[in-house]
Parts: sequence; structure tokens; C-alpha cells
Amino acid sequence: MKLDILAFSAHPDDVEISCGGTIIKQIKLGNSVGIIDLTQGELGTRGSADLRFTESINASKLLGLSARENLKMKDGFFENSEENKLKIIYAIRKYQPDVILANSIYDRHPDHGRGSKLVSDACFLAGLQKVKTYDGNEPQNEWRPKTIYHYIQDYYIQPDFIVDISDVIDNKIECIKAYKTQFWDPQSNEPQTPISGIDFFDFIKARSREYGRLIKTEFGEGFTVEKPLKITDLTKEI
Repeated sequence: MKLDILAFSAHPDDVEISCGGTIIKQIKLGNSVGIIDLTQGELGTRGSADLRFTESINASKLLGLSARENLKMKDGFFENSEENKLKIIYAIRKYQPDVILANSIYDRHPDHGRGSKLVSDACFLAGLQKVKTYDGNEPQNEWRPKTIYHYIQDYYIQPDFIVDISDVIDNKIECIKAYKTQFWDPQSNEPQTPISGIDFFDFIKARSREYGRLIKTEFGEGFTVEKPLKITDLTKEI
């Protein structure tokens, strides 16, 4: 199955929180989109890996994804190793995406920056013919995505471009809420975390408003690039 866009996330819910609106918009435009979760989020303070998996299925349906997989790397401790790169290379060759979305280049959670670099390295290696994946059974020949964009997470990073998500902000919030164990629940007896407070969704909207203001719209999602964007006409916005 060839996908137009393949998003990678260190943990289930990273994508929904940071670029869920962009994914919803791209799917509405007719693009096929998939998500590859690197870990099961098993070290999360609230919930469990099994619950997180069920929640990711529900979120996937709300997003309208064409595919979702979990590579089951070790939450909190996965490394930029040959074994992990080969897992990602296999997924890239399987889905042949033109665009890759990856974690923030650095962030509060160390898995985010580490996952970002891991995916970037794998994207390059996936285009080398002599690189063979861990089982030797190649789903496709070598494949290198045309571009990699990094979504922005908890720490503020100056975006290189911003996607207008004003018309899908409510859809995005519903997708995030699919991860019920992770967010505000007045009936929960589990410990509080930086994202489980009643004000977390206010933060999500405030961050989106901040990015939206920069492009003169209500809500936006920011991304950084690895290489300069190609411009063919200075009189037209990207």
C-alpha cells in the first residue's frame, strides 16, 4: 500500500496532539495517510500499553487513517541503533510515502528528539539499495521520501511553515480525547501529569492560536524543515 504521507511518533498520541489537524486536512484533500508509533507508551504514568493501543485504534478511526502500526521499541530507552533503523526502513519501503512527518527536533521528553533523529537517519538509509532490512524480505525496493517535516511539540520552536487548521480544530480535539486515560478525568484516581490537567486543552488551543496569528488565521500547526523549501514564484504564498 503506497501512502502519500507517513507520520512517525515516539508515543501513541504524539501525532494527534501536535499535527492531528494537518493530517485531518490532508485526508480531506484526498491524501492517504498512515502513522507508525515507535513505542507503546508503556512508561506513561497513566493507563497501560494495552489501553493506549485501544485508544490509538479509536483515534485512527477519527482521523481517517489508511494504516497504523506500532514498532514496539522500548519506551524511554530506545536508541538510534541499527536494529531500530531497519524497522523504520522496512516501514518506509512498505508504504513508500512522499512526505514523512516526524517528532520535534528537541523537546521536554527525550524520546521526541531521539525519535526525530532516528527517523531522519532511516529516511536516508531507506534509499540505499544495498541496505537490507532485518528479515531480508524486502516489501519494496529502496525508497527515499521526497521530504521530511518535523512537527512541534511541548517546547516552543520557531516554525518554518504553518498549516491553517481553523476548520478542523474541533476534529483535532476529539482525536486527542480518544486517549481517555491520558487526559482530564475528574473520576480518575491516577497521578496527575503535565497533560492530564483540566487546562491542557486550553494550552492546545492557545498554541494553535499563536501559530494561527502568524499566518492571519485562527488556528495553525507549526513545522520545521530539514532543507530549504522550493519556491518558484515569490508573489505566491506557500
